Amino acid sequence: MSSSFSRLFLLAASVTSVMASCGSLTHLFPRAEGEEVPISKFGYTGTTGPVLWTQLDTAANGLCSTGSNQSPINMVEGQFKLIPASDTQLTIPDVPEGAEFENLGSTVEVVMKGLGGTFVLEGKTYTLEQFHFHHPSEHIDNGVSLPMEMHLVFSSGTDIGVIGVYVDLIDVPQKTFRVHLVPRQTPSTLLETIFSSVGEIATPGTKTKTKPLVMSELVNTLKAGNFQRYTGSLTTPPCSEGVAWSVATQKLMLSRTTFQAARDIIGFNSRFPQNNLGAQNVLTLASGAAGAVAKAPATEQAANVTSVHRRWMGRGAKLE
Repeated sequence: MSSSFSRLFLLAASVTSVMASCGSLTHLFPRAEGEEVPISKFGYTGTTGPVLWTQLDTAANGLCSTGSNQSPINMVEGQFKLIPASDTQLTIPDVPEGAEFENLGSTVEVVMKGLGGTFVLEGKTYTLEQFHFHHPSEHIDNGVSLPMEMHLVFSSGTDIGVIGVYVDLIDVPQKTFRVHLVPRQTPSTLLETIFSSVGEIATPGTKTKTKPLVMSELVNTLKAGNFQRYTGSLTTPPCSEGVAWSVATQKLMLSRTTFQAARDIIGFNSRFPQNNLGAQNVLTLASGAAGAVAKAPATEQAANVTSVHRRWMGRGAKLE
Protein backbone atom coordinates (compact mmCIF):
# COMPACT_ATOMS: atom_id res chain seq x y z
CA MET A 1 0.00 0.00 0.00
CA SER A 2 1.53 3.36 -1.05
CA SER A 3 2.11 6.03 1.61
CA SER A 4 -0.33 8.44 -0.08
CA PHE A 5 -3.04 5.79 -0.24
CA SER A 6 -2.36 4.83 3.36
CA ARG A 7 -2.80 8.45 4.46
CA LEU A 8 -6.10 8.72 2.58
CA PHE A 9 -7.32 5.47 4.11
CA LEU A 10 -6.42 6.61 7.64
CA LEU A 11 -8.16 9.96 7.15
CA ALA A 12 -11.32 8.23 5.95
CA ALA A 13 -11.19 5.83 8.88
CA SER A 14 -10.76 8.74 11.28
CA VAL A 15 -13.86 10.52 9.96
CA THR A 16 -15.93 7.34 10.11
CA SER A 17 -14.76 6.76 13.66
CA VAL A 18 -15.63 10.21 14.99
CA MET A 19 -19.09 10.00 13.52
CA ALA A 20 -19.67 6.62 15.14
CA SER A 21 -18.19 7.37 18.54
CA CYS A 22 -17.93 11.08 19.27
CA GLY A 23 -21.42 11.20 17.83
CA SER A 24 -23.98 8.95 16.24
CA LEU A 25 -24.33 7.27 12.87
CA THR A 26 -26.26 10.18 11.42
CA HIS A 27 -23.49 11.79 9.41
CA LEU A 28 -21.44 10.06 6.74
CA PHE A 29 -23.78 7.08 6.86
CA PRO A 30 -27.33 8.42 7.43
CA ARG A 31 -29.76 6.02 9.03
CA ALA A 32 -32.77 4.76 7.19
CA GLU A 33 -36.02 6.41 8.19
CA GLY A 34 -37.28 4.89 11.39
CA GLU A 35 -33.95 3.20 12.19
CA GLU A 36 -33.27 2.91 15.91
CA VAL A 37 -30.78 5.13 17.71
CA PRO A 38 -27.50 3.15 18.09
CA ILE A 39 -26.30 2.50 21.64
CA SER A 40 -22.56 2.88 22.29
CA LYS A 41 -20.66 -0.30 23.14
CA PHE A 42 -18.05 1.49 25.24
CA GLY A 43 -18.53 3.05 28.66
CA TYR A 44 -16.75 5.00 31.38
CA THR A 45 -16.52 2.58 34.30
CA GLY A 46 -15.48 -1.01 34.86
CA THR A 47 -14.50 -3.30 32.00
CA THR A 48 -15.88 -0.99 29.28
CA GLY A 49 -14.16 2.10 30.72
CA PRO A 50 -11.30 4.19 29.24
CA VAL A 51 -8.49 2.08 30.72
CA LEU A 52 -9.73 -0.93 28.72
CA TRP A 53 -10.98 0.74 25.53
CA THR A 54 -8.16 -0.84 23.51
CA GLN A 55 -9.18 -4.29 24.72
CA LEU A 56 -12.73 -3.73 23.41
CA ASP A 57 -11.29 -3.76 19.86
CA THR A 58 -7.53 -4.13 19.69
CA ALA A 59 -7.44 -3.57 15.92
CA ALA A 60 -9.44 -0.33 15.94
CA ASN A 61 -8.76 1.18 19.36
CA GLY A 62 -4.98 0.84 19.64
CA LEU A 63 -4.36 4.59 19.85
CA CYS A 64 -6.40 4.77 23.08
CA SER A 65 -3.40 3.25 24.87
CA THR A 66 -0.49 4.11 22.53
CA GLY A 67 -1.29 7.51 20.96
CA SER A 68 0.95 10.42 21.95
CA ASN A 69 -1.45 13.26 21.05
CA GLN A 70 -4.53 12.20 22.96
CA SER A 71 -7.44 14.25 24.28
CA PRO A 72 -8.63 15.58 26.65
CA ILE A 73 -5.74 17.46 28.22
CA ASN A 74 -5.12 19.98 30.97
CA MET A 75 -5.43 23.35 29.18
CA VAL A 76 -2.33 25.08 30.46
CA GLU A 77 0.04 27.55 28.79
CA GLY A 78 2.26 25.85 26.24
CA GLN A 79 -0.32 23.24 25.24
CA PHE A 80 -2.38 25.46 22.92
CA LYS A 81 -2.37 28.51 20.66
CA LEU A 82 -4.72 31.31 21.75
CA ILE A 83 -6.70 33.01 18.97
CA PRO A 84 -9.54 35.55 19.20
CA ALA A 85 -12.83 33.81 18.44
CA SER A 86 -14.01 36.99 16.72
CA ASP A 87 -11.34 36.36 14.06
CA THR A 88 -12.90 33.02 13.13
CA GLN A 89 -15.84 32.36 10.83
CA LEU A 90 -18.39 30.50 12.96
CA THR A 91 -21.98 30.39 11.75
CA ILE A 92 -24.79 28.34 13.31
CA PRO A 93 -28.32 29.30 12.23
CA ASP A 94 -31.20 29.18 14.69
CA VAL A 95 -33.35 26.05 14.52
CA PRO A 96 -36.96 27.24 14.95
CA GLU A 97 -38.37 23.80 14.18
CA GLY A 98 -36.19 22.10 16.81
CA ALA A 99 -33.64 19.32 16.27
CA GLU A 100 -33.46 15.60 16.96
CA PHE A 101 -32.25 14.85 20.50
CA GLU A 102 -30.92 11.32 21.17
CA ASN A 103 -29.63 9.18 24.02
CA LEU A 104 -26.67 7.09 22.77
CA GLY A 105 -25.99 5.48 26.14
CA SER A 106 -22.57 7.16 26.26
CA THR A 107 -23.98 10.70 25.96
CA VAL A 108 -26.99 12.71 24.83
CA GLU A 109 -26.66 14.34 21.40
CA VAL A 110 -28.42 16.98 19.33
CA VAL A 111 -28.23 16.15 15.61
CA MET A 112 -27.36 19.22 13.51
CA LYS A 113 -26.47 17.65 10.16
CA GLY A 114 -27.89 19.60 7.25
CA LEU A 115 -28.95 22.59 9.38
CA GLY A 116 -26.31 24.96 8.02
CA GLY A 117 -23.69 25.28 10.79
CA THR A 118 -20.16 26.01 9.54
CA PHE A 119 -16.73 26.70 11.06
CA VAL A 120 -13.74 27.84 8.98
CA LEU A 121 -10.32 26.66 10.21
CA GLU A 122 -7.15 27.68 8.35
CA GLY A 123 -9.10 28.25 5.14
CA LYS A 124 -11.00 24.95 5.30
CA THR A 125 -14.77 24.93 5.86
CA TYR A 126 -16.19 22.41 8.33
CA THR A 127 -19.91 21.68 8.70
CA LEU A 128 -21.63 21.07 12.02
CA GLU A 129 -22.76 17.45 12.41
CA GLN A 130 -23.89 17.30 16.04
CA PHE A 131 -23.17 18.42 19.57
CA HIS A 132 -23.18 16.38 22.75
CA PHE A 133 -22.30 16.66 26.44
CA HIS A 134 -19.85 15.22 28.97
CA HIS A 135 -20.17 15.20 32.76
CA PRO A 136 -17.86 16.36 34.26
CA SER A 137 -15.80 18.37 31.75
CA GLU A 138 -13.25 16.31 29.85
CA HIS A 139 -10.75 19.13 29.34
CA ILE A 140 -9.32 20.59 32.52
CA ASP A 141 -9.29 24.38 32.70
CA ASN A 142 -5.79 25.07 34.04
CA GLY A 143 -6.15 22.37 36.67
CA VAL A 144 -9.86 22.90 37.35
CA SER A 145 -12.64 20.50 36.33
CA LEU A 146 -16.00 22.03 35.40
CA PRO A 147 -19.44 20.40 35.86
CA MET A 148 -20.01 19.76 32.14
CA GLU A 149 -18.51 20.22 28.69
CA MET A 150 -20.30 20.66 25.38
CA HIS A 151 -18.64 19.32 22.21
CA LEU A 152 -19.69 20.70 18.82
CA VAL A 153 -18.44 18.25 16.18
CA PHE A 154 -17.65 19.58 12.69
CA SER A 155 -16.49 17.67 9.61
CA SER A 156 -14.80 18.80 6.39
CA GLY A 157 -15.26 15.37 4.81
CA THR A 158 -11.70 14.25 5.59
CA ASP A 159 -10.92 16.14 8.80
CA ILE A 160 -12.63 16.71 12.13
CA GLY A 161 -12.85 19.93 14.12
CA VAL A 162 -14.40 20.13 17.58
CA ILE A 163 -15.32 23.18 19.64
CA GLY A 164 -15.27 22.44 23.37
CA VAL A 165 -17.35 24.67 25.65
CA TYR A 166 -17.20 24.49 29.44
CA VAL A 167 -20.51 24.54 31.31
CA ASP A 168 -20.61 25.98 34.83
CA LEU A 169 -23.48 26.30 37.32
CA ILE A 170 -25.38 29.26 38.65
CA ASP A 171 -28.00 29.65 41.35
CA VAL A 172 -31.20 31.19 40.03
CA PRO A 173 -32.45 33.69 42.64
CA GLN A 174 -36.02 33.46 43.87
CA LYS A 175 -38.42 36.21 44.90
CA THR A 176 -38.31 36.77 48.64
CA PHE A 177 -40.42 39.44 50.36
CA ARG A 178 -41.09 41.03 46.94
CA VAL A 179 -37.38 41.54 46.34
CA HIS A 180 -35.91 39.95 43.21
CA LEU A 181 -32.14 39.74 43.23
CA VAL A 182 -30.63 39.93 39.74
CA PRO A 183 -27.62 37.60 39.27
CA ARG A 184 -24.46 38.86 37.55
CA GLN A 185 -24.76 35.88 35.20
CA THR A 186 -27.79 34.09 33.84
CA PRO A 187 -28.32 30.50 32.66
CA SER A 188 -27.92 29.81 28.95
CA THR A 189 -31.34 29.87 27.30
CA LEU A 190 -30.05 27.37 24.74
CA LEU A 191 -28.96 24.82 27.34
CA GLU A 192 -32.07 25.30 29.45
CA THR A 193 -34.18 24.69 26.32
CA ILE A 194 -32.29 21.57 25.28
CA PHE A 195 -32.29 19.95 28.71
CA SER A 196 -35.97 20.71 29.29
CA SER A 197 -36.54 17.68 27.04
CA VAL A 198 -33.87 15.40 28.53
CA GLY A 199 -36.41 13.48 30.61
CA GLU A 200 -38.02 12.29 27.37
CA ILE A 201 -34.86 10.35 26.44
CA ALA A 202 -34.01 8.84 29.82
CA THR A 203 -33.55 5.40 28.22
CA PRO A 204 -30.54 4.72 25.93
CA GLY A 205 -31.67 4.29 22.34
CA THR A 206 -34.54 6.78 22.56
CA LYS A 207 -34.98 10.13 20.83
CA THR A 208 -37.23 13.19 20.86
CA LYS A 209 -37.43 16.65 19.30
CA THR A 210 -36.13 19.73 21.07
CA LYS A 211 -38.03 22.97 21.35
CA PRO A 212 -36.82 25.82 19.04
CA LEU A 213 -33.08 26.39 19.44
CA VAL A 214 -31.61 29.91 19.44
CA MET A 215 -28.09 29.00 18.32
CA SER A 216 -27.17 32.68 17.84
CA GLU A 217 -26.90 32.96 21.63
CA LEU A 218 -24.12 30.36 21.60
CA VAL A 219 -22.28 31.94 18.67
CA ASN A 220 -22.36 35.41 20.22
CA THR A 221 -21.11 34.06 23.55
CA LEU A 222 -18.20 32.19 21.95
CA LYS A 223 -17.15 35.11 19.75
CA ALA A 224 -16.84 37.36 22.81
CA GLY A 225 -13.83 35.32 23.97
CA ASN A 226 -10.94 33.27 22.60
CA PHE A 227 -10.32 29.76 21.31
CA GLN A 228 -7.49 27.62 22.72
CA ARG A 229 -6.39 25.72 19.62
CA TYR A 230 -4.45 22.43 19.57
CA THR A 231 -4.37 19.18 17.60
CA GLY A 232 -5.40 16.13 19.61
CA SER A 233 -7.73 13.15 19.31
CA LEU A 234 -11.23 11.87 19.76
CA THR A 235 -12.05 11.49 23.44
CA THR A 236 -13.91 8.24 22.71
CA PRO A 237 -12.91 5.01 20.94
CA PRO A 238 -11.12 4.63 18.57
CA CYS A 239 -9.23 7.70 19.90
CA SER A 240 -8.16 8.73 16.37
CA GLU A 241 -5.65 11.59 16.28
CA GLY A 242 -5.43 14.68 14.05
CA VAL A 243 -8.58 16.28 15.52
CA ALA A 244 -8.53 20.12 15.43
CA TRP A 245 -9.65 21.25 18.89
CA SER A 246 -10.85 24.76 19.75
CA VAL A 247 -11.61 25.00 23.46
CA ALA A 248 -13.52 28.19 24.23
CA THR A 249 -12.51 30.54 27.03
CA GLN A 250 -16.15 31.66 27.29
CA LYS A 251 -18.33 29.40 29.46
CA LEU A 252 -22.03 28.64 29.30
CA MET A 253 -24.01 28.80 32.52
CA LEU A 254 -26.67 26.32 33.63
CA SER A 255 -29.07 26.39 36.57
CA ARG A 256 -28.41 23.78 39.23
CA THR A 257 -31.91 22.32 38.90
CA THR A 258 -31.52 21.78 35.16
CA PHE A 259 -28.00 20.45 35.63
CA GLN A 260 -29.21 17.83 38.09
CA ALA A 261 -31.92 16.69 35.67
CA ALA A 262 -29.36 16.36 32.85
CA ARG A 263 -26.75 14.73 35.08
CA ASP A 264 -29.20 12.04 36.19
CA ILE A 265 -29.69 11.02 32.54
CA ILE A 266 -26.14 11.48 31.24
CA GLY A 267 -24.34 10.04 34.26
CA PHE A 268 -20.53 10.03 34.45
CA ASN A 269 -19.09 10.08 30.91
CA SER A 270 -15.64 11.69 30.87
CA ARG A 271 -12.33 10.24 29.75
CA PHE A 272 -9.51 10.92 32.21
CA PRO A 273 -7.00 13.69 31.29
CA GLN A 274 -4.19 12.51 29.03
CA ASN A 275 -0.47 13.25 29.06
CA ASN A 276 1.07 16.43 27.59
CA LEU A 277 0.90 16.60 23.81
CA GLY A 278 3.71 14.60 22.24
CA ALA A 279 4.50 12.74 25.45
CA GLN A 280 4.18 8.98 25.89
CA ASN A 281 0.65 7.69 26.44
CA VAL A 282 -0.19 7.36 30.13
CA LEU A 283 -1.47 3.81 29.64
CA THR A 284 1.77 2.81 27.90
CA LEU A 285 3.69 4.29 30.82
CA ALA A 286 1.46 2.43 33.27
CA SER A 287 1.90 -0.89 31.50
CA GLY A 288 5.66 -0.40 31.55
CA ALA A 289 5.58 0.31 35.28
CA ALA A 290 3.39 -2.73 35.87
CA GLY A 291 5.83 -4.88 33.91
CA ALA A 292 8.75 -3.58 35.97
CA VAL A 293 6.93 -4.45 39.18
CA ALA A 294 6.10 -7.93 37.89
CA LYS A 295 9.78 -8.55 37.08
CA ALA A 296 11.02 -7.30 40.46
CA PRO A 297 12.17 -9.92 42.98
CA ALA A 298 9.47 -11.11 45.37
CA THR A 299 11.37 -9.69 48.37
CA GLU A 300 11.48 -6.24 46.74
CA GLN A 301 7.74 -6.34 45.96
CA ALA A 302 6.96 -7.35 49.54
CA ALA A 303 9.09 -4.49 50.88
CA ASN A 304 7.20 -1.99 48.70
CA VAL A 305 3.83 -3.28 49.94
CA THR A 306 4.98 -3.06 53.55
CA SER A 307 6.16 0.52 53.02
CA VAL A 308 2.80 1.55 51.57
CA HIS A 309 0.89 -0.06 54.43
CA ARG A 310 3.00 1.77 56.99
CA ARG A 311 2.38 5.12 55.32
CA TRP A 312 -1.37 4.47 55.49
CA MET A 313 -1.35 3.20 59.07
CA GLY A 314 1.18 5.62 60.56
CA ARG A 315 4.91 5.61 61.24
CA GLY A 316 4.67 3.56 64.42
CA ALA A 317 2.34 0.89 63.03
CA LYS A 318 3.39 -2.74 63.19
CA LEU A 319 2.34 -5.25 60.55
CA GLU A 320 1.53 -8.79 61.56
